[in-house]
Amino acid sequence: MKSFLSPTNEKSTLLIRMMVGAVFFSEGWQKFLFPALRGAGRFERIGLPNPEFLGYFVGGMEILCGLFILVGLLTRLAAIPTLIIMIVAIASTKTQVYAEEGFWPMMHGSRTDWAMLLGSLFLILKGSGRWALDQVLFFGK
Repeated sequence: MKSFLSPTNEKSTLLIRMMVGAVFFSEGWQKFLFPALRGAGRFERIGLPNPEFLGYFVGGMEILCGLFILVGLLTRLAAIPTLIIMIVAIASTKTQVYAEEGFWPMMHGSRTDWAMLLGSLFLILKGSGRWALDQVLFFGK
């Protein structure tokens, strides 16, 4: 019986892991490097509470979870916060676009958000794949 932490043995999962991990890792750093544009300032503009705290908290989670996903360490657990981040991102930014501009502009503006949401969900369901620290540390492969 496989545990929740058991990764699949699929090699192709590496591609999804690299995409999701690299995007979150990069976006997290940008919240620290450009806080007015990508972090607290953006969170304040979209009306999220306590934007200063949230900017750094979300940025830190994106860096940590992105790194864990990149190396394949606790991948399923690391993908849970990234999924939540994407749900909040879509709900807090794309619903307004939908209300003001309609369906197609909302879909165009949210293509990366949907890719990251579905990529995170994929990693929660499938795990880290063959080439991952999970395999080496926990399963001796």
